[in-house]
Amino acid sequence: MSTAPSDSVLGHEDKAAVEALRAVVRIATVAHRDADVHDPEPFDDFVEELAGRFPLLHEACEITQHCGHALLLRWPGRGPAHQDATAGPVVLMAHSDVVPIDPDDDWQHPPFSADLADGFIWGRGTLDCKGSLIALCSAAERLLAEGFSPRRDIWFSFGCNEEIAGTAATSAIELLQARDVRPWFVLDEGGAVVDDGFPGMTGPIAMIGVAEKGLLDLELRAEAAGGHASTPTRGGATATLARAIVRLDEHPFPTNVPAATVAMLEVMATRLRAPLGRALALLTKRPRLLAAALQRAGAEPAAMTRTTTAITQLRGSRGANVIATTATATVNLRIMIGETVEGTIEQVRRIVRDNDVTLTALSSSEPSAVAPVDEAFELLGETLAAVMPDVVPAPYVVMAATDGRFFQQSFPRVYRFNPFRMSVDLRRTLHNVDERIGVADYLEGIRWYAALLGRL
Repeated sequence: MSTAPSDSVLGHEDKAAVEALRAVVRIATVAHRDADVHDPEPFDDFVEELAGRFPLLHEACEITQHCGHALLLRWPGRGPAHQDATAGPVVLMAHSDVVPIDPDDDWQHPPFSADLADGFIWGRGTLDCKGSLIALCSAAERLLAEGFSPRRDIWFSFGCNEEIAGTAATSAIELLQARDVRPWFVLDEGGAVVDDGFPGMTGPIAMIGVAEKGLLDLELRAEAAGGHASTPTRGGATATLARAIVRLDEHPFPTNVPAATVAMLEVMATRLRAPLGRALALLTKRPRLLAAALQRAGAEPAAMTRTTTAITQLRGSRGANVIATTATATVNLRIMIGETVEGTIEQVRRIVRDNDVTLTALSSSEPSAVAPVDEAFELLGETLAAVMPDVVPAPYVVMAATDGRFFQQSFPRVYRFNPFRMSVDLRRTLHNVDERIGVADYLEGIRWYAALLGRL
């Protein structure tokens, strides 16, 4: 990670960018699935704050507010709207909503304080993903102040309900299609710059997502006679459910290392100390041995090898002295590319092998297609070389879910990348306590976005 500059040495533009991010982090734009809990006022405040912080961008763009508080901005280019594919418009994405805060969590700095301390901006959304949104706007504002005009149309799509898989993304797609916008490529959140993604790394790699796993929230349910806890019987709903959970934990899905992951590891092999680099390069030619090695390398590498299962919620009786008549568990599965939601449910059914446990899909999305590693991907790499010359790009299968999966159903070139350096400790703060972004890393990300916009 780069060293944080002191506030006294920051220029006017950098100070403005830091304060812009701090201002929007203080706005608690929390996404809730329950409409009765959702508070629209912070989202109103966010839209207003954005307009006040970036007047040149709002003056230059045609702005459509849709799906409540989502924004679609068109920055008109100098050239014709439609030429060859590589001259087409580009869509740059981010989202304003954040996940809720657990009141029992203990943060070093309050989650919506946006404290500036220890070289970091602290708060929910700094990494996911107000940092990207404000960095994009800051980069565009700087270029506009210099009189820059892009050659092609640039669209900014800022969602407002990404964290709950809401409809802002599909609404934006419909608006783009209604305007006959056919993007050369789309860039969303996803990968980052890492230097500790694999044991023995000697240099940073930009993990640029070319695809993402599918998502399935699956409910396991067991039912049985309840009663008073003073007169229990063997078995019951909770015991039946517990057996199913243990079977899922003891029987992981089969391994599957897709071509995009192999390509990423080939790049990573060039960044590993000898003899690890040579060993990894050899393993990329042997899929079974490669999968086994990744499973031993840590949680992140292991998740690259298969569909993953995580028990995230458990529910039983409402009373400490009441035997449950119904017990449920929510399983969050991230489905490997090349597999399907239907096939995943059937695999869970085979693992559980208990007719007394019913399976219900609560929500799902199929794994995405894989974006090509062609001129668009190379442009992202060229921008890295200009701004972060110590970083090399690598294709990557994103394990989390983004709005990019909806865009990739309509547009083939969707890439996922936040141009920020993130250590493993920082990556662990995503959807967790003490989320924060390094000031120097944030400012470097602004320069990356400005360099990308300048090439468009």
